[in-house]
Amino acid sequence: MKFILGKKIGMTTIYDEQKGALNVTLIECEPNIVNCVRNMEKDGYTAVQIKTKKTCNKSLCREMRVSDVQIKKDDKISLDVFEIGDIVNIRGITKGKGFQGVMKRHGFHGSPASHGHRHDHRAPGSIGSAFPEHVIKGKKMAGRMGTNKLTVKNLEVVFIDKENNLLAVKGAIPGVSGRFVEVLGK
Repeated sequence: MKFILGKKIGMTTIYDEQKGALNVTLIECEPNIVNCVRNMEKDGYTAVQIKTKKTCNKSLCREMRVSDVQIKKDDKISLDVFEIGDIVNIRGITKGKGFQGVMKRHGFHGSPASHGHRHDHRAPGSIGSAFPEHVIKGKKMAGRMGTNKLTVKNLEVVFIDKENNLLAVKGAIPGVSGRFVEVLGK
Protein backbone atom coordinates (compact mmCIF):
# COMPACT_ATOMS: atom_id res chain seq x y z
CA MET A 1 0.00 0.00 0.00
CA LYS A 2 1.21 3.50 -0.83
CA PHE A 3 0.86 6.32 1.70
CA ILE A 4 2.59 9.55 2.74
CA LEU A 5 1.90 12.68 4.80
CA GLY A 6 2.10 16.02 3.03
CA LYS A 7 1.26 19.70 3.34
CA LYS A 8 -1.29 21.31 1.03
CA ILE A 9 0.32 24.20 -0.86
CA GLY A 10 -2.64 25.36 -2.96
CA MET A 11 -4.29 24.99 -6.34
CA THR A 12 -2.91 25.82 -9.77
CA THR A 13 -3.39 24.92 -13.43
CA ILE A 14 -1.12 22.54 -15.33
CA TYR A 15 -1.30 22.29 -19.12
CA ASP A 16 -1.11 18.84 -20.72
CA GLU A 17 -0.84 18.31 -24.47
CA GLN A 18 -3.44 15.52 -24.57
CA LYS A 19 -5.79 16.51 -21.73
CA GLY A 20 -5.50 20.32 -21.96
CA ALA A 21 -5.76 22.49 -18.84
CA LEU A 22 -5.90 20.54 -15.58
CA ASN A 23 -6.86 22.11 -12.26
CA VAL A 24 -4.58 20.50 -9.70
CA THR A 25 -3.72 20.76 -6.02
CA LEU A 26 -0.05 20.83 -5.06
CA ILE A 27 1.05 18.86 -2.00
CA GLU A 28 4.54 19.16 -0.51
CA CYS A 29 5.55 15.69 0.68
CA GLU A 30 8.86 15.68 2.51
CA PRO A 31 10.24 12.20 3.26
CA ASN A 32 8.33 10.57 6.14
CA ILE A 33 9.97 8.39 8.78
CA VAL A 34 8.45 5.17 10.11
CA ASN A 35 8.01 5.81 13.82
CA CYS A 36 6.43 2.53 14.90
CA VAL A 37 5.30 -0.76 13.34
CA ARG A 38 2.23 -2.49 14.80
CA ASN A 39 1.89 -6.24 14.34
CA MET A 40 -0.81 -8.86 14.89
CA GLU A 41 0.96 -10.72 17.73
CA LYS A 42 1.62 -7.71 19.97
CA ASP A 43 -1.10 -5.19 19.07
CA GLY A 44 -3.88 -7.28 17.51
CA TYR A 45 -3.74 -5.43 14.16
CA THR A 46 -1.18 -4.45 11.54
CA ALA A 47 -0.36 -0.80 10.97
CA VAL A 48 2.50 1.59 10.37
CA GLN A 49 2.89 4.85 12.27
CA ILE A 50 4.66 7.52 10.22
CA LYS A 51 5.79 11.00 11.17
CA THR A 52 6.87 14.09 9.30
CA LYS A 53 8.56 17.28 10.40
CA LYS A 54 6.16 20.07 11.16
CA THR A 55 6.91 23.73 11.82
CA CYS A 56 8.73 24.74 15.03
CA ASN A 57 10.64 21.42 15.17
CA LYS A 58 7.48 19.49 16.10
CA SER A 59 6.43 16.35 14.29
CA LEU A 60 3.07 15.12 13.05
CA CYS A 61 2.30 11.40 13.50
CA ARG A 62 -0.38 9.36 11.77
CA GLU A 63 -1.11 5.65 11.81
CA MET A 64 -1.95 3.89 8.55
CA ARG A 65 -3.57 0.45 8.59
CA VAL A 66 -1.92 -2.03 6.25
CA SER A 67 -2.61 -5.68 5.50
CA ASP A 68 1.01 -6.78 5.22
CA VAL A 69 3.89 -5.05 7.00
CA GLN A 70 7.15 -5.07 5.03
CA ILE A 71 8.50 -1.83 6.49
CA LYS A 72 10.84 -1.53 9.47
CA LYS A 73 11.21 1.21 12.08
CA ASP A 74 13.20 4.29 10.93
CA ASP A 75 12.65 3.53 7.21
CA LYS A 76 11.97 6.54 4.99
CA ILE A 77 8.87 6.88 2.83
CA SER A 78 9.25 9.31 -0.07
CA LEU A 79 7.49 10.19 -3.31
CA ASP A 80 9.26 7.26 -5.01
CA VAL A 81 6.30 5.02 -4.13
CA PHE A 82 3.93 7.06 -6.36
CA GLU A 83 3.77 7.19 -10.15
CA ILE A 84 1.93 9.46 -12.56
CA GLY A 85 -1.52 8.01 -13.20
CA ASP A 86 -1.95 6.48 -9.72
CA ILE A 87 -5.37 6.85 -8.11
CA VAL A 88 -5.24 8.14 -4.51
CA ASN A 89 -7.58 9.04 -1.66
CA ILE A 90 -6.74 12.19 0.32
CA ARG A 91 -7.87 12.66 3.90
CA GLY A 92 -7.75 16.02 5.66
CA ILE A 93 -9.61 18.51 7.85
CA THR A 94 -12.00 20.88 6.07
CA LYS A 95 -11.96 24.67 6.40
CA GLY A 96 -13.50 26.04 9.59
CA LYS A 97 -16.36 28.48 9.02
CA GLY A 98 -17.18 29.41 12.64
CA PHE A 99 -20.68 29.71 14.11
CA GLN A 100 -23.29 29.66 11.32
CA GLY A 101 -27.07 29.78 11.17
CA VAL A 102 -29.33 27.04 9.86
CA MET A 103 -29.62 28.46 6.34
CA LYS A 104 -25.88 28.29 5.67
CA ARG A 105 -25.14 25.23 7.82
CA HIS A 106 -28.02 22.95 6.75
CA GLY A 107 -29.52 24.63 3.67
CA PHE A 108 -32.85 25.68 5.21
CA HIS A 109 -34.98 27.84 2.92
CA GLY A 110 -36.19 30.36 5.49
CA SER A 111 -39.62 31.86 6.12
CA PRO A 112 -41.77 33.73 3.60
CA ALA A 113 -41.14 37.46 3.35
CA SER A 114 -44.79 38.47 3.86
CA HIS A 115 -48.08 37.47 5.55
CA GLY A 116 -47.23 37.89 9.21
CA HIS A 117 -43.52 37.16 9.12
CA ARG A 118 -41.53 39.95 10.66
CA HIS A 119 -37.87 39.69 11.62
CA ASP A 120 -37.75 35.89 11.29
CA HIS A 121 -36.74 35.29 7.67
CA ARG A 122 -33.67 33.21 8.61
CA ALA A 123 -35.09 31.53 11.73
CA PRO A 124 -35.09 27.72 12.01
CA GLY A 125 -38.79 27.36 12.82
CA SER A 126 -40.14 24.96 15.45
CA ILE A 127 -37.45 23.06 17.35
CA GLY A 128 -39.48 20.86 19.68
CA SER A 129 -42.84 19.31 20.45
CA ALA A 130 -45.23 18.82 23.39
CA PHE A 131 -43.67 15.44 24.08
CA PRO A 132 -40.89 14.68 25.15
CA GLU A 133 -40.62 18.38 26.11
CA HIS A 134 -36.99 18.82 25.13
CA VAL A 135 -35.02 19.26 21.94
CA ILE A 136 -34.26 15.86 20.38
CA LYS A 137 -30.56 15.04 19.92
CA GLY A 138 -29.36 15.52 16.34
CA LYS A 139 -31.82 18.34 15.59
CA LYS A 140 -30.45 20.56 12.83
CA MET A 141 -29.75 23.87 14.50
CA ALA A 142 -27.25 26.71 14.31
CA GLY A 143 -23.71 25.92 15.44
CA ARG A 144 -20.08 25.54 14.48
CA MET A 145 -19.52 24.60 10.86
CA GLY A 146 -16.49 23.01 9.21
CA THR A 147 -13.30 21.49 10.66
CA ASN A 148 -14.55 17.96 9.91
CA LYS A 149 -12.42 15.04 8.79
CA LEU A 150 -13.10 14.42 5.09
CA THR A 151 -11.77 11.94 2.55
CA VAL A 152 -11.81 12.79 -1.16
CA LYS A 153 -11.61 9.59 -3.17
CA ASN A 154 -10.27 8.61 -6.60
CA LEU A 155 -8.02 11.56 -7.43
CA GLU A 156 -5.43 11.08 -10.15
CA VAL A 157 -1.74 11.89 -9.66
CA VAL A 158 -0.77 14.03 -12.68
CA PHE A 159 2.64 15.44 -11.72
CA ILE A 160 5.54 14.44 -9.46
CA ASP A 161 8.63 16.58 -8.78
CA LYS A 162 10.98 14.47 -6.64
CA GLU A 163 13.67 17.18 -6.29
CA ASN A 164 11.24 19.66 -4.71
CA ASN A 165 9.08 16.97 -3.02
CA LEU A 166 5.92 18.09 -4.88
CA LEU A 167 2.93 15.95 -5.78
CA ALA A 168 0.06 17.28 -7.92
CA VAL A 169 -3.36 15.62 -7.90
CA LYS A 170 -6.22 16.46 -10.24
CA GLY A 171 -9.02 18.25 -8.39
CA ALA A 172 -9.56 19.84 -4.99
CA ILE A 173 -8.67 18.42 -1.60
CA PRO A 174 -9.96 19.36 1.87
CA GLY A 175 -8.41 22.03 4.06
CA VAL A 176 -6.69 25.37 3.85
CA SER A 177 -3.24 25.93 2.40
CA GLY A 178 -0.54 24.91 4.86
CA ARG A 179 -2.60 22.16 6.53
CA PHE A 180 -1.33 18.57 6.56
CA VAL A 181 -3.15 15.84 4.63
CA GLU A 182 -2.80 12.07 4.29
CA VAL A 183 -2.26 10.71 0.78
CA LEU A 184 -3.40 7.08 0.53
CA GLY A 185 -2.72 5.11 -2.64
CA LYS A 186 -4.68 2.10 -3.80
